[in-house]
Amino acid sequence: MNAPANLDLETHKASLLQVLERQKTAHLRHGAPTAERRIEWLDRCIGLLVDHQAEIADALNADFGARSKDATGLTDIAGSIGPLKYAKENLAKWMRPEKRKTTPAILGLFGAKAEVQYQPKGVVGVISPWNFPVNLTFAPLAGVLAAGNRAMIKPSEFTPITSELMKAMFAKVFSEEEIAVVTGGPDVGQAFTSLPFDHLIFTGATSVARHVMRAAAENLVPVTLELGGKSPVILSRGADMATAAARIMNGKTLNAGQICLAPDYVLAPANQVDAFVAEAKAAVGRTFPTLKDNPDYTAVVAQRHYDRIKGHVDDARAKGATIIEINPAGEDLSQQEHRKIPPTLILNPTDDMTVMQDEIFGPVLPVKTYEEVEEAVDYINAHDRPLGLYWFGTDTAERDMVLTRTTSGGVTVNDVVFHVAQEDLPFGGVGPAGMGSYHGRDGFMEFSHKKAVFHQLKKDIAPMLALRPPYGAAIRKYLAGQIKK
Repeated sequence: MNAPANLDLETHKASLLQVLERQKTAHLRHGAPTAERRIEWLDRCIGLLVDHQAEIADALNADFGARSKDATGLTDIAGSIGPLKYAKENLAKWMRPEKRKTTPAILGLFGAKAEVQYQPKGVVGVISPWNFPVNLTFAPLAGVLAAGNRAMIKPSEFTPITSELMKAMFAKVFSEEEIAVVTGGPDVGQAFTSLPFDHLIFTGATSVARHVMRAAAENLVPVTLELGGKSPVILSRGADMATAAARIMNGKTLNAGQICLAPDYVLAPANQVDAFVAEAKAAVGRTFPTLKDNPDYTAVVAQRHYDRIKGHVDDARAKGATIIEINPAGEDLSQQEHRKIPPTLILNPTDDMTVMQDEIFGPVLPVKTYEEVEEAVDYINAHDRPLGLYWFGTDTAERDMVLTRTTSGGVTVNDVVFHVAQEDLPFGGVGPAGMGSYHGRDGFMEFSHKKAVFHQLKKDIAPMLALRPPYGAAIRKYLAGQIKK
């Protein structure tokens, strides 16, 4: 549905509430959908992505000003079809009740049963961001629909062409009682977060998430928050520097670093920084021999984000950091149609620089040094827990120490970002990087109500077990057996 811009907050909310109530009523009327119905919903989503792949690539290119259509195919289209197919293949198994042990165990011996049934929560609100607007709408839907829920979606106003395209796409194959898309600005988003959903998933900035969680709390709506933060890379002394640099820079330049899991800063041995810089330059040169008119190199999505990223670089330069722009063809990017920023290394950054205080969300990479790897671990632990952590090396003892002593949403060893692509692993943050997780079975569980069901014996054995008044010697004997070390 469209939300006119001139409506006030309460009017927006009233309009959205009507849609939500229709979805809740439909959910109650039809009950939990069968596995076949859920698969059919997922197939519709897959069909939308396949049939509209060219339109999606064009829309994102228009919204960003310049966005690699092949990268869109990889991340937003194929990267969405994978989770949908995985859910489709496994949901019947996930739906089965899970047997549990009875307490006391003797009840089970007599035939009592305990189990967990996985029940749809009802209607899930999905707030998706601008950086991967299609993937971060459809990938959560894999779990939402597999669990048997209906959905209301609020895509980002920063990618309006893509948001309107998704609204039209869903309307082609879903009724508003199944999936509804509402577009609009921050006022619509504020009204959306105040709705009494059965669950709400938000992907975006930590600062916005505080408002989302506060609004959801008014209705006691459970939330999944997928946020971000400063995901560190630890380069071990045993790392293959050429491979490590290539993989790090690939993660930093994909979507121009506008990824919640992009490597945010590198911690490198002091005597290997020059080697990392040389290999980073070589890797970028191989991948992007030119930048200005290269369709593979993505622009920054909006002027305010461009100014923010350039401001980080200017601030670091003014405070004494060494700035290394990797511009293989030496192009003048001050004269360009779009907002492209060359991959930029910031050497020897200090914590008073803004680039080390805020999530960068752009193709800028600070490189700090350490003498002993414990210093790197201590530095990470002195800051907010990140969404991702990356370690490169061959020393398994050091790897295990880093994994044990740090806490992050997830980890990729000897690469960056890749843990998010593993459908059988949960994806989620911790602390300021988020809460809850989804993907694969974990997504099904996140969007399901885990209902405890106990089947009591037909024969009433409570008197035999002396569990009812009048109490006497029998129950005291039973309690004596239970209340002990």
